[in-house]
Amino acid sequence: MLFNTPDFVIFFIFVVTVFILARDRKFQHIFLLAASYFFFYYSSNYLITLLIFTTVWDYYLGKKVFAAPDRQKKKLLLAVSFAGNLGLLGFFKYYDFAVTQFNILGQYFDLSATFPVLNLALPIGISFYTFHSIGYIVDIYRGDVRPAKSLKEYAIFISFFPQLVAGPILRSSQFLPQLGERVVQVGEAGNRAVSVLRQIVIQKENLKFGVTLMMFGFFKKMFLADNIAPMVNEIFANPVGSDSFTIILGTIAFGIQIYCDFSGYSDIAIGAATVLGFKIPMNFNKPYFAASPSEFWKRWHISLSSWLRDYLYIPLGGSRKSNKRTYFNLFTVMFLGGLWHGASWNFVIWGVLHGAYLAAHKSIMNAFPSLGNSRLARSKLGIFLSIIITQYLVFLAWIPFRVKDTDGMLYSMSKYVFIDFHTAQVIQFIGSHKVPVAMMLVFLVLFLISKRRDNYAQKIANYRLVHWVPFLVGIMLLVMLFFTGNPEKFIYFQF
Repeated sequence: MLFNTPDFVIFFIFVVTVFILARDRKFQHIFLLAASYFFFYYSSNYLITLLIFTTVWDYYLGKKVFAAPDRQKKKLLLAVSFAGNLGLLGFFKYYDFAVTQFNILGQYFDLSATFPVLNLALPIGISFYTFHSIGYIVDIYRGDVRPAKSLKEYAIFISFFPQLVAGPILRSSQFLPQLGERVVQVGEAGNRAVSVLRQIVIQKENLKFGVTLMMFGFFKKMFLADNIAPMVNEIFANPVGSDSFTIILGTIAFGIQIYCDFSGYSDIAIGAATVLGFKIPMNFNKPYFAASPSEFWKRWHISLSSWLRDYLYIPLGGSRKSNKRTYFNLFTVMFLGGLWHGASWNFVIWGVLHGAYLAAHKSIMNAFPSLGNSRLARSKLGIFLSIIITQYLVFLAWIPFRVKDTDGMLYSMSKYVFIDFHTAQVIQFIGSHKVPVAMMLVFLVLFLISKRRDNYAQKIANYRLVHWVPFLVGIMLLVMLFFTGNPEKFIYFQF
């Protein structure tokens, strides 16, 4: 079920209405689980069985890991959990890719054996809920969390519909306590006080902030991203032959599109969760103002980068060992991060580029430790130059992320790096794509304004109703006015 469809709006209003009318916390939990499964089944049909399998598999293995008497038994059970989770993810997401590469190598070496390509359907959200589940098991193994109190609570954690399909990636330590939160009620006439589960209450403050954040998300996705997308598609459908400035225009446009698309999804997810009384961590923090590759990954897809840090980078040794090992760790983590995005070489190249950026930045900081604290680095000019250089590299990496065709990818990257200074084609192209270019300019203005001001959603949510409602209506009218009539899928649905 796409967020940017009437189906979701009707579904969400129904869910909120039930929570308003139903005050029993246990019923609310059961209904939330049922609603989340319906949300997933609506788009995935029979593939919901994979979600249920992952849930049951790791719920019971989590209990086994926690109760295991020694470290060796815990490791064995952890390996069993990994085998189940990564086995499913690997088969459905990477089998066809791996078989295709094997068959290509077989032809090259004149091997007679080939394996069939199954053309498997990629289960929506499998990369995200697999990471949820792996993080949960690892946290139990490390002793950081206790197992979920019930299968119902764990199932809600894995399937919570606002973030189920494309994140943010949740930690059990962040979410499960919200399900088990209790409040003490004092009995009447001196009766003994009892501890009961807190109800899910639709509070006015949460409702206003959540809806405001959701509207921001719809604006980013449907007003900006979806109206920029046609121009991006046209440029990169066949980029060979385009001049440098057309390629650069398409690259910048895609950078804006994917940010508005993905952060828009995150805003809707976080806003929907907030309306229901749940807290989900922020996933983006103005990434295009990052002044270094490492800072970019502290601002972009924060839930993924922090997951990769805690469950891959640090276990590999992080930066605790030699410099060479640190660079290897950074490179390896980003290689796997690229592969996580999709079973395609273009995503691998994207991850490798970011791994190289992080390793190079770490190497420079190690070689010149005082560079970051120099007068130039701390000056406005130094910060500005750092941002420009960082974003130049970030946007260069967006080309392999977007262009799957090898020839088109290499051509586009060469034109991005080695500028030919031909302008006739791009001027004509801009003239025939005024709406997408205008949307890019709107984004740039809003993004620059946001540089100095934070918490816009909270400030607008604090408006009195007489001002808040017209603001939301204005956003809705803008979105509807420029709506193409065909809801576009979110880019990260494919991961």
